[in-house]
Amino acid sequence: MRIVFMGTPDFAVPCLETLLQRGHEICGVFTQPDKPKGRKYILTPPPVKELALQRGIPVYQPKTLRNEESVECIRALAPDCIVVVAYGKILPKEILQIPPMGCINVHGSLLPKYRGAAPIQWAVINGEKMSGVTTMFMAEGLDTGDMLLRTETEILPEETAGELFDRLAPMGAELLGKTLEELEKGSLHPEKQRSEEASYAPQLSKDMADLDWNEQADVLHNRIRGMNPWPVAYTFYKGQMLKIYSSFVAGNRDGQPGEIIQEKGRLYVCCGGGSLLELSELQCQGKKRMQTADFLRGHSFAPGERFGASSE
Repeated sequence: MRIVFMGTPDFAVPCLETLLQRGHEICGVFTQPDKPKGRKYILTPPPVKELALQRGIPVYQPKTLRNEESVECIRALAPDCIVVVAYGKILPKEILQIPPMGCINVHGSLLPKYRGAAPIQWAVINGEKMSGVTTMFMAEGLDTGDMLLRTETEILPEETAGELFDRLAPMGAELLGKTLEELEKGSLHPEKQRSEEASYAPQLSKDMADLDWNEQADVLHNRIRGMNPWPVAYTFYKGQMLKIYSSFVAGNRDGQPGEIIQEKGRLYVCCGGGSLLELSELQCQGKKRMQTADFLRGHSFAPGERFGASSE
């Protein structure tokens, strides 16, 4: 099958690899423009671009698909199908209508729940027990197209969004392979989404990662997991940002929300409703990431001290 592939991050790489392994003709790869990364702001290509260049596939990085140039470029490539995996841009109607076999999206959730840019993160943040991948025909709406195939997996109690990403990526690739196989056979049975069951998963932002210690410990624990590896949950101590990478729900303890309890080389924070959260991996502003036991060798907290904006 002649395919235009659209994708950007690591999550999309196994899907492109699967298409190549199965002998599909990838006539072009569309990905987001290179972005500056790191402290030195070095211009860095997306992971999908790196793989495409290694395999000698033409790469296109338009700033927008909503112009005649982009539409004509894809039309000239004459794909049988367009495959989209975490591309980061919405395809306009003119492009959706180009491939005779349609446009297929690999989406990291059990649709119709968690439509949008960050379905994996929000499933973790909201404490879901199950996640998975759905393939669908693309439509003009945001992740509203007819569902094709799906696969499910349990979200582990301490699993971070990054860890779930790593597990779902190969699952998505395998599901994509099966979907295209059934598409070529003409044996797919598209299923309409029930819009009343849909929820929206917006892109994360750094301000969402500021922890509110008035919330219950389990809610904060899920937020910490869902914000790892980006933007990383944080709080403040004496005016300095403290990033929190991992935690454990630790039962109940009387104390004011944000109150810090240091005991036997372990660090706890009092949360809403008398619940207690143990912090297990931290990073001080301008310092390296470390386990709490190592962190406490260079830090100590006085009784009654608190995390949060009020500690400034």
